[in-house]
Formats: sequence, structure tokens, C-alpha cells
Amino acid sequence: MIQPGIQGKHEQTVTEALTAGRIGSGDLPVFATPMMVSLVEQTCWQSVADHLGEGDTTVGTQVNIAHLAATPVGMKVRCESELTEVEGRRLRFAVKVFDECGLVGEGTHERFIVTTDRFLAKVKSKAAQ
Repeated sequence: MIQPGIQGKHEQTVTEALTAGRIGSGDLPVFATPMMVSLVEQTCWQSVADHLGEGDTTVGTQVNIAHLAATPVGMKVRCESELTEVEGRRLRFAVKVFDECGLVGEGTHERFIVTTDRFLAKVKSKAAQ
């Protein structure tokens, strides 16, 4: 049973491939907001993965992130998450993102526990329509 309090941490270095100019979310060579969202999702997903039942995974359902400051190429960014609420299969996380100079993002993320086979069967059925 998953309980609130589970923490996660993931760090990466900002590369040219992770910039707004490269992915098309802007034209500047700074850490892109969509890549910050990806870092948040990865951190939260990985933090609870070992606590799930056999055949289960989580999918992201909501992201509310404030991108507070720019991070240049070459600097490390780190996301820290904490599972704050468990309601049935819904998981809610508080997240903060830091670069080497301080806080650059914060907010909440929600994930939902799904059974992988059932989830993929629904996706396959939808694709066949």
C-alpha cells in the first residue's frame, strides 16, 4: 500500500537538446518548460515505481508547475518530489526544481495508478476505431 511521504530526486544536466529553442517551446537556449515538466513526471513516477503492485504503473494526469527562473546549457537541474496525498488510485505530489543557483520551479503533479495490460488494451481499442 502506497503511503504519503515517499520522496524522489532526479538530476540531469541541461543540454542543447533540452532547450526551448531546440524543442520549439521558444527560441532561447535555456532549459525548456516542457522539459521541466518531463523531469517532474520522471521524478514522481520513479519515486513510487517500487511501491506498486505487480503489473501496475502510473500515468500522469495533471501538472501545475511555475517555471520561476531560466537555467543555461551546462548547468545541472534537480527535481525533488514528495507524495503528499493518496486517494484510491490517485497520487498527488509536491515538487520543486532547482538549478545550481537555487529554486527554478515548483508546483504539484498528479498521477493515477493503472494496471498496465488493461490500460494498453484500452489504448489499442481506441487506436482501432
